[in-house]
Amino acid sequence: MIEFINVDKVYPNKVKALHNINLKINQGEFVAIIGLSGAGKSTLIRCINVMHEISSGELIVDGVKVHALKGRDIRSFRKRIGMIFQSFNLVTRTTALHNVLVSFVPELSFWRKLTGIFSKEHKIKALTALEQVGILDKAYVRVDQFSGGQQQRVALARTLAQNPDIILADEPIASLDPVTARQVMDDFKRINRDFRIPIILNIHHVEIALEYAQRIVGVREGQIVFDGKAEEVTEEVLDYIYKGQVVTGDRRIIQGEKVHV
Repeated sequence: MIEFINVDKVYPNKVKALHNINLKINQGEFVAIIGLSGAGKSTLIRCINVMHEISSGELIVDGVKVHALKGRDIRSFRKRIGMIFQSFNLVTRTTALHNVLVSFVPELSFWRKLTGIFSKEHKIKALTALEQVGILDKAYVRVDQFSGGQQQRVALARTLAQNPDIILADEPIASLDPVTARQVMDDFKRINRDFRIPIILNIHHVEIALEYAQRIVGVREGQIVFDGKAEEVTEEVLDYIYKGQVVTGDRRIIQGEKVHV
């Protein structure tokens, strides 16, 4: 469904963010991308919805040559892809329901945009999405009264309301406490299982990536250095991805040596 073929990404300042990326992600997969900060994880994800344009190679999503899209075609393509950010990107002084309804604004008629009146169909879709992430009872509560985990669930509901073909998540639990992080990851896992929507997220929490994702892609210095099942990830693999700078459980791996922390 998603295929990178010999993809490079070079920024205007000549920094090479991605180098010779060859990767295929199929329908229904739950993929975690791991690696050090600056390794290229976010760039890899953001190329999929054309937030970053690739410099060379091919990027194909469900038969669409993404690298060839321009203008209006890019905007149309992005409607098929849900994007979750670390910062939630919510309007905190309004309700959870209204934040989900905002996802429908681009398809509203001029007078509905002008008046801010949403259709009954839109409201049903929004309420259904809130129910899917377990916060229907808070539909009419202002978001600034929510915890970080609840706000991330609103962001996820907003994405689900779009009926996306793919969900991308850029460090979705980075600012959450461990208990809340797992609640949000449970939502991702359930959505992936129930709706067969492929989920690709980049994440610093290695132990959570191994617990929830079916597949792990390790990125180092803009290159894929590991691609396999979560159960195939060993301490040696992590050491190779992170150059010996990773914490898993109660042990820190430093140059191949185990040090209790």
